[in-house]
Formats: sequence, C-alpha cells, structure tokens
Amino acid sequence: MLLGVLLAALPFLVDAGLGRTWVRILDFTLLYMMLALGLNIVVGYAGLLDLGYIAFYAVGAYLYALLASPQFGLHLPFWLLLPLGALVAGLFGMLLGAPTLRLRGDYLAIVTLGFGEIVRIFMNNLNAPVNITNGPQGISLIDPISIAGVSLGQTHTFAGIEFSSAHSYYYLFLALTLLVMFVSMRLQDSRIGRAWAAIREDETAAEAMGINTRNVKLLAFAMGASFGGVSGGLFAGFQGFISPESFNLLESIMILCMIVLGGMGNIAGVLLGAFLLTVLPEALRSIGDFQRWYFNRIIVDPADLRMLLFGLALVLMMLFRPQGMIPSAQRRREFKHDDAPQEPAPLYDQQK
Repeated sequence: MLLGVLLAALPFLVDAGLGRTWVRILDFTLLYMMLALGLNIVVGYAGLLDLGYIAFYAVGAYLYALLASPQFGLHLPFWLLLPLGALVAGLFGMLLGAPTLRLRGDYLAIVTLGFGEIVRIFMNNLNAPVNITNGPQGISLIDPISIAGVSLGQTHTFAGIEFSSAHSYYYLFLALTLLVMFVSMRLQDSRIGRAWAAIREDETAAEAMGINTRNVKLLAFAMGASFGGVSGGLFAGFQGFISPESFNLLESIMILCMIVLGGMGNIAGVLLGAFLLTVLPEALRSIGDFQRWYFNRIIVDPADLRMLLFGLALVLMMLFRPQGMIPSAQRRREFKHDDAPQEPAPLYDQQK
C-alpha cells in the first residue's frame, strides 16, 4: 500500500524537487524497464544472447509513427496501434529466431547484432525511390497517445491537481510496466518458463527430455520482441518524433547491461539495473556544472567524462559482483559453487 502511494506521488515529488525534466527521465526509465524485461525473456530466461534487440523497439516505434502521423495521412487510434505493434514486432522476432535456431553463444550474438543494424540501416534508407520512412530526417508530428478522447500530450486538471503531459505519460507507462512485470512473473513460473530454463542450462539435455527446443526458442524471441514493440510504440507517441539514430547499437548494449548489472533472470534485478543505467548517466551530466564552479572552466568534456565513469562503474561491478546486484536464485547458486574451494584430487589421481 505504501509503495503504491509512493509510486503515485513520485512524479509530483520529483517535479517539486528536481524539475519537470526529471519527470520525463522517469518516463524514459519506465520505457527502459519494459525493454529490459522483454530482453530478459530472451537472455535471462532462455539464455539466448541477443545484441539486436533494439530492432524490435524500432519496429514498434516506426509502425506507430507511420500509422499515426501525416506521413501516410493516417491517424489510427492508440488502442489499435499498440497491440498491432506488439504483433508485428513478435513476427519480426520469429523472423530473427527461425534462421538462428542452431546457433549458440558468440555466433548467435553476431547474427542478432547484424539484424539490429540491418533494421536501422533499412529505416535510414527507405526514402527512395518511394519515401516511406523519410530516411535520416525521421518522422515528426506524430500523434500523441490519446485514451478515451483525452490526449496525454496536453495539460489537464483533475480534482484541482494539474497533470502535465509528462505526468500523464508516467501513469500510463507505470501501468503498462506493471502489466509486463506480471506477465514476466507468470511466464517464469509456467511450464514454458521451466522449458526456457532447461534450454538455458543444457539445450541438448532439454531436447533429450522431450522439449521442443525449436518452438520454445521461437516463442522466447517472439515474446521478448512483442514487449519491445509495445515500448517502441509508446516511445513514438511520447516523443512525437523518431529517427533511425534513436535505435543504434549502443542502445542494445545499454539494455543488455541493464540485465547483467541488475541480475540476469531476476525481475527485481532487471528493474533495478534499468533504473540505475537510465538515471545515473543523466545525473552525471552535472559534472560540467561542477567543473565550471570549481575550476572556472571545462577541463574534461562532460559527455566523455560521464561515459568514462559509467564504464568504470561497470568494470568494477563485473569484478566484484559479476552475478549482478540482485541475482536470481540460480545465478546465486552458480557463483557460490564457483567460489567454493576445490578439494584436492585423490592420491591415486595425483600418482597418475
């Protein structure tokens, strides 16, 4: 109950203490939480390394932008576009998963990385000979999300309380994040979740036990991709503008870092990792103000210093807590077993 009250009041507390900009950062944090939960199905549950996950985010965003903007002259409603984006992104997930079923480890990572870049480059060049995506200029004037005739892109007053656009989007994103969390928890405890765990531990043994590894892996790609498609549609409606530069490889790496840092396979850890890796880089932007105040000039470019500190934090984290901040029970047992002292070999083995 207390947590619910805190989540409901959080945007107003942040607005009063830090400003409206940080409410928008909270909105992006919830979007990244949904993305991280989607990728966690593929990487954390099924053990399939996916470096092109941002492609599904792009598919959902461009589908919403094309069908709810002056680009094609269509302005379809939000309630239709969101499930449609999840469906199309899920189909793209199966399209990616089908030819990679026999690949594992580094080979799978390279193929998925290439898929993510192909989608980005495809969107970047699909402006000739027929202009569809408007190329590198992106799509603007995207319709804001509207629910029951109420546009979230405008300021509204309810019960004497003013809700800005950032506040309204916060509550929508929070509701959908909670829904994605619920679905992820149910999947983890289901028969399908146990099949994913078996494939993650030993695919050959899982197949020998009668698990249809082909269909189960395709389902993991499709489910994870559908969450990415939903997040992409929300991003397009919230931002009002998208371009191919919003879906580069660095975004995929960041989402993967959220999972590894927080705790692979653990929902609470994934949420914590998404929160930290979204909020901390923005908080480190104040380094430039500190340099001006202390040195009266900029000594190190704030963007470079911010990424340097961010990378150093990741290195230290992997050195001292490689299982993540809140690891799953399985990961905790694995690392505890690895840290246990090894017993000396029997005498007859030493003699050999």
